[in-house]
Amino acid sequence: MSGEANVAKAGLEGIVAAESRISDVNGDKGELIYAGYDIHDLAEHSTFEEVIYLLWHGELPAGAALQQLKQRLSDETGLPTEIQELIGAIPRDANPMDMLRTVISALSFYDPDGADMSAEANERKAIRLTAKFPTIVTTFQRVRNGLKPIEPRKDLSIAGNFLFTLRGEEPDEVSTRTMDLAFVLHADHELNASTFAARVTAATLSDIYSAIVSAIGTLKGPLHGGANEGVIKNLLEIGSVDKVEPWVKQALAQKKKIMGFGHRVYHTEDPRATHLREMSRQLGDRTGEKKWYEMSVKMEEVMMREKHLNPNVDFYSASTYYALGIPTDLFTPIFACSRISGWTAHVLEQYKNNRLIRPRAEYVGPRGLKYVPIEERG
Repeated sequence: MSGEANVAKAGLEGIVAAESRISDVNGDKGELIYAGYDIHDLAEHSTFEEVIYLLWHGELPAGAALQQLKQRLSDETGLPTEIQELIGAIPRDANPMDMLRTVISALSFYDPDGADMSAEANERKAIRLTAKFPTIVTTFQRVRNGLKPIEPRKDLSIAGNFLFTLRGEEPDEVSTRTMDLAFVLHADHELNASTFAARVTAATLSDIYSAIVSAIGTLKGPLHGGANEGVIKNLLEIGSVDKVEPWVKQALAQKKKIMGFGHRVYHTEDPRATHLREMSRQLGDRTGEKKWYEMSVKMEEVMMREKHLNPNVDFYSASTYYALGIPTDLFTPIFACSRISGWTAHVLEQYKNNRLIRPRAEYVGPRGLKYVPIEERG
């Protein structure tokens, strides 16, 4: 390879790999757009179900269309008996993302549309995946703690059912809205690593389940979705507001990566962090446990002063989920329960105008070597 157009970019930074109508990120302005709508507008007014429709269809739904989508999602929240048994057989100390990856792969065996790759069948598969993700996560959480799984309720939203099937009690309005907003904020983010992985798999004309398994494996990494779990582990290790600054300075001196700060695209504040910060504050006020929010604010202050780094979506989502009483190792699966809406939107879009994704590598190894028989090698 040669020429200016073929200059290798580490991590494909700044490389445009696809055209999409689903979402857009403007790193200089700190903007996130879903199908033309600013994330701040959607965060204030929309629900997760509306956002799912928007990502899949490119427009907000009318009343009848939204009700139909809600009904279709509600009808698909349950799990096949075989999948429930599989979840029960998974080791209780398994990483929940490993569980999710394995269960979604197995779920493909029980999809009534099987190998049908028509647009209509793939949309039905997208609905099943989006509806079942939260049930899979909460079922595992209950089973590994010796509790009986809870059937989702038909009258609750995806966010409401997540909390209901997790805790076994109907969530209050504030908790439900907080969970719903978190799902809205995490639903899509252009060609992030997991979405790109899903599109690469889909571009081979592999099935949608294979594409989503690729995405789950990618999201698990600590440099992607796994970062929010790293944030709360840091806060728990620090323990109090007065210890934040010395801890951060010591970590920076040792050149340790502090999770939840900086972003490959945003050069200003991540717009999702704006809402999650406020959610974290409100939950702290409501529960009386303000420590995690106050520690987060202090860490943000120190990181801005020392490194000029803004918090990203993972940073305040950690203290928000912790305030909701959610186990720390479910933070990344919750990310997946939201991002499945974006993943499926991108897979469906890839199928509509497909071209195999096959980039090149800049070869930097030796050339001109001659084969030496094995007996002559030193």
